[in-house]
Order: sequence, then structure tokens, then C-alpha cells
Amino acid sequence: MIKIFTPSFADATNTNPQNLTVKELVARLEPDRFRVEMLFSSDPDPRIVDRPNTRLIRWLERGNTVRLLAHCLFNPSDIYFFPREGPLDSGFLWSRRHFRLRTALVTYVVTTQENGPSSEILARSIREADSVVGNSVYGAETIQQHYRIPATTIHSGINKQVFYPPAEGRRGLRSPLTVLYAGSFQARKRPQLVIREAARWPGVQFRLAGRGELEQECRGLAQELELRNVEFLGHLPQRELAEEMRRVDVFLLPSVIEGHPQVLGQAAATGLPCIAMEVYRPDYVVSGASGFLVRSEAELSEKLAMLLTNSELRHAMSTAALEHSMKFDWERVAEVWARLFESVVARRRGVT
Repeated sequence: MIKIFTPSFADATNTNPQNLTVKELVARLEPDRFRVEMLFSSDPDPRIVDRPNTRLIRWLERGNTVRLLAHCLFNPSDIYFFPREGPLDSGFLWSRRHFRLRTALVTYVVTTQENGPSSEILARSIREADSVVGNSVYGAETIQQHYRIPATTIHSGINKQVFYPPAEGRRGLRSPLTVLYAGSFQARKRPQLVIREAARWPGVQFRLAGRGELEQECRGLAQELELRNVEFLGHLPQRELAEEMRRVDVFLLPSVIEGHPQVLGQAAATGLPCIAMEVYRPDYVVSGASGFLVRSEAELSEKLAMLLTNSELRHAMSTAALEHSMKFDWERVAEVWARLFESVVARRRGVT
């Protein structure tokens, strides 16, 4: 039996991509092989609550760092999984080194590292880890290049019980064509480009799901351009997002700074051709087959036009996206994680 502690939240309503990843993984780890401890601040995901060999630790208004660090010291786990960049993680790293804790550190890196780490805590988590894992091939490559240490790749999986294609023949029956954007309204995501594409295609519907500081600016731009083909959907829970994906024809993500956005994999699993930026090299899209990875705004507009004006291309890319998405099924991904955890603990026990 391997005991895992992760500073991740099990809250059912928490849609942070990192916490979503851990919830999906924990829900699938075999309880007779793994005991898991994680945090919660509101009603936890029922799958985690019902999972045997799972302990949920409440996150309080204050005093969490000292309390949880003491827990890690006096009730040590075999693995500290997916450190973040907060005081608890910093305290654990210090304690692990100075008290020579037997706990293995498995660091999952969800941002590319070509420009270095976002904090010294992340840098230490990578350098001192027993195993470093990137969530994309490119992400793992940047870790190896920047830190000169080995890194493997395990993608964030796709929940096929939630993200699946519409019934045969249903896509394409809806008129007019519809383009979907899903993501936060931040400068790096460039949601304004979606609004400007809508101005070029008045006969196509553009729907934007998400919240953020640029939402009002985007709404203002749509009003300024007098667009009647733009709709703002607000934040959508996972099942509602999946339903929305099954109703539309193209997924558009013009973001220029990403790690490896799960939303591209989710869109692919519903059979959506995707257009995204090439700069972060997402593995969820096979450029030219299941969608397009573009290098500029001009190329983004060009590829969107190709998809909107060519139904045969949309259909072919939809089929390819579905086939490609099978590689990221959570059942497969969870077993890869399970084997890695067992390997890390075996190595740690063999040298201490």
C-alpha cells in the first residue's frame, strides 16, 4: 500500500485545471494499492468521498501551513504529489531536506519552462524531485533543457463519461455554424480576437464561455462593432461545457501563453476541430489532421475561414480529433500514474 499526500483540493465545484486533474486521477487510483490524502474547503467531489482509503483534510480560514506541515512530518506519506508554489510546499521542501524525510517528491509541471520557473519554490520542486513529469511533450523538453534533468510526459486525461461526441449525424445539422471559445478572459488568452473574428463572419455564431478581467472589455467591443452573432455564456461547469461543445462546429483558442490546456483535449473528445497557437505545441491537436496550430493572427483567420467554408474538411478533422483523443482517456492515464508512483516508491525505499 502506497500513501500519497497532495496539496490539491477535492471540492466538487473547484474547476481549477490542476485540481481537476488530481480529482480525476484520485477517483481512478485503485484503493487497494493507494491511500490518498487531499484537501477540501467545500463539499467534495462525491467520487472522492466514496473512494475507500481516502482521507479528506479540511482547509481552514487560517493556520493551514503549520497544521498541514505538522501532519506531513508526524504522519508521513510515501509520496508528496504535485507540489504547488505556496508556503506549505516551501515548508515541506525545507523539512524534507533538513529532517531527511523518506517521503518521495513527485513534481508535476503544467507550465512550459523555456523562460525558467515562475518561482523559486517551483524550481526547487523540480530540482529536488524523485520524479519530474511534464504534462506535454514540449513541456517535458523545456524542463530537460532548462534544468538538465530527466523529465517524462504524462498528459492530463479526458473524462470520456463527460466529454463525448454528439449522436451520429447530429453535428452539422444546426444552422448557422457556431464557433466556441472557452477559457478565462485574460490578456494572455486574447479573447478579443474571437470578437474580431465574429465581425468578419456575421452569419456565424460565436459563443464565449468563461469569466475574467477582460470580459467587460470584450462585451464593449461586441457592442461597439454592433455584433448580433456573439453570446457570452459565463462560467460553465464541466458537464455544461461538454454539452456546449456537442452543439457547436469549431473550437477556437487564440491564447499565446499556456501550459497544456485541457480544454483542447476536451474539445477533441467531443469531435471538434480545434484552432490554437503553435507556440506551446499542444499534443491534443494534430495540426493539419484534427485541427490547426497557427503562428499568427493572420494564419488563425485563414484557418478559421477554411473550416467555416469547407464542410468536408470539418467532418474529416472531427473524425481525426475523436480518434486522436482516445490516447488521452483517463483510464489509461491513471494507470500510467499508478506505475510511476510504484516505481518512485520502490526506488526511494531501495536507497534510504
